[in-house]
Amino acid sequence: MPARMTAAQARRVAVASLGLAHPKPAGRIDVRHFRRVLHTLGVVQLDSVNVLCRAHYMPFYSRLGPYPADRLDAWLWGSGEVFEYPGHEASVMPVELYPTMRHRMADGHRWNSVDQAAARHPDLAERVMNRIQADGPLAAGDLQGGPGGGWSGWRPARLVMEQLVARGELAVAFRDARFVVHYDLPERVIPARVLAAPTPDGPEARRELVDRAVRALGVADLPAVADYWRMGRREAGEAVDALVARGRLQRVEVQGWTRPAYVSPDVVIPRSVSTATLVSPFDPLVWYRPRVAQLFGFDFRIEIYVPADRRRHGYYVLPFLLDDRLVARVDLKADRREARLRVLAAYGEDAADRPQVVIHLAEELRTMAGWLGLREVEVGSKGDLAALLRPLV
Repeated sequence: MPARMTAAQARRVAVASLGLAHPKPAGRIDVRHFRRVLHTLGVVQLDSVNVLCRAHYMPFYSRLGPYPADRLDAWLWGSGEVFEYPGHEASVMPVELYPTMRHRMADGHRWNSVDQAAARHPDLAERVMNRIQADGPLAAGDLQGGPGGGWSGWRPARLVMEQLVARGELAVAFRDARFVVHYDLPERVIPARVLAAPTPDGPEARRELVDRAVRALGVADLPAVADYWRMGRREAGEAVDALVARGRLQRVEVQGWTRPAYVSPDVVIPRSVSTATLVSPFDPLVWYRPRVAQLFGFDFRIEIYVPADRRRHGYYVLPFLLDDRLVARVDLKADRREARLRVLAAYGEDAADRPQVVIHLAEELRTMAGWLGLREVEVGSKGDLAALLRPLV
């Protein structure tokens, strides 16, 4: 492994390691493909925003192309191969990581909002556990946990149930068609072989997570490694140092980076990568804004929570990856009533070859529309790519 990487090499490693450079399957997509994506990433973030599609669908689409979303959901919440837990925010992960997450469960995850709910409803946790023990999977709405308002708008029952999941006393059994969480006892959700697996101590668990993060990212500095699992930098740094000492990670200098980076000893630097795909704002490729700027010179911000009059590019903006560059961004909305994929805005990056970009982007938008069950693509007027893109879709 060379001690130095060029900026271009780092980009290619990052794209390939995250599974974005593999040829998309030509035939029927099944659980083998879903399994490969999840194990490559280690963690897929969940989010309730549904202006285009649920956040967890997109990382699989970006790597596999069109696939049946209901088949993915059936696998995620019905196979016993996956569990939901706060990994990188609310996430799904391979079930083999459940013992690794026990060190987080033991930490207690104290939330002020939960403490407030518990103070006002001191018997709520006991009621939740007793009801689930007797009746099986339960959604928060099945309990009368108290009035709404406050506590981030969640009912107290939901807060307490989330806290019980964080501590490992409950587990997410499944999410229904409305994306509502149903909770159950871990022994009725997590396979017995996994529950019986030994529990690594905190340092060992963090070393495993850091190793997985570096393998997924391909090449990363310490802040990016820590962010992958929402880990403190001090703890992540201790894990990195231990893995370097054991030869499981290597330090490398990347052209233009101000901090040392880390790679796995068996990392492969591709000569080139060939891909054209839209990536979700919740994709690991663009999770961590400083890394996106570092790798691609791409200033990216999720503007969902930015007031409309202060947004630069739009509400739900997806970067467009062409080979090893982020070359454009599009603000998308699935208009299910009109069966249209609305491109509310389309912007090219400064160095992008716009005529080439729009050819590939138009094809990707048509493919995405078909995957979402939408009949046509409608391009609005905002952005410097809009006029070039409109005749091509």
